Amino acid sequence: MTADRVIAAGIGCRTGCPGDEIAGLLRAAFEEAALDEAARRTVRLAAPMRKRNEAGVAEAARRLALPLQFVDDSALAAAQDRTRTRSSRVEAAVGVASVAEAAALAAAGPGSSLLLSRRSTPRATCALAISREVSA
Repeated sequence: MTADRVIAAGIGCRTGCPGDEIAGLLRAAFEEAALDEAARRTVRLAAPMRKRNEAGVAEAARRLALPLQFVDDSALAAAQDRTRTRSSRVEAAVGVASVAEAAALAAAGPGSSLLLSRRSTPRATCALAISREVSA
């Protein structure tokens, strides 16, 4: 992976989900994706704009020293066709069928792709996306 590539960790969570649950889920995703320390330094945490006041999301970003980016509903909707997992329950609740994957793809930018599809705990989901290769 080149230094020009960005990895976005998309998060979806239930209201009140604690930061340690989100941080633990992210750590497990980083391990599963075999991200080394250099790759982990390129990660940004992405969550839906509707989660901007969730203490657990901010706490997870702080614990892992990740920049936090909030993604608006239009960007989540625009990324839906590139997601791998979909939930009709989530779609009925929030208007998109994939939150974590869409947040990751939107934050990683145009042409990004999923590095790790949705993983979950009882109250949170995460997915990893990587920006497209930038030619020198």
